[in-house]
Amino acid sequence: MIQPRSIVNIADNSGAKIGRIFKVLGSSKKRTAEIGELVVLSVQKAEPRKSVKKKDVLHAVVVRQVKPFRRKDGSYIRFDENAVVILEKGKKEPLGGRVFGPIPREIAEAGFKTIVSHAQEII
Repeated sequence: MIQPRSIVNIADNSGAKIGRIFKVLGSSKKRTAEIGELVVLSVQKAEPRKSVKKKDVLHAVVVRQVKPFRRKDGSYIRFDENAVVILEKGKKEPLGGRVFGPIPREIAEAGFKTIVSHAQEII
């Protein structure tokens, strides 16, 4: 369960390392985001000499969450961290060329097939 002011890790090589969520997209009353949902975040920590800088405001998709996520078959999946992948403005394409860590298959079902193709491991 990702909500505003949550600190998340960034799981791609765009240059950002840590971000803070400040809006969950989807509805005016929507308070939490789960795997496969869009959020708006501010970069809190970034690598030097990369395209993404500190204080940049970007769109991202949630790829990992600590809270157990119920799959359609009734099983649950959970991760050790909250993580997102930064997206290009107005597209469903990742900003970075690589995606680090495991990615659940629900990301492909949500329409982010490029993220799944860049991922190292799909669960």
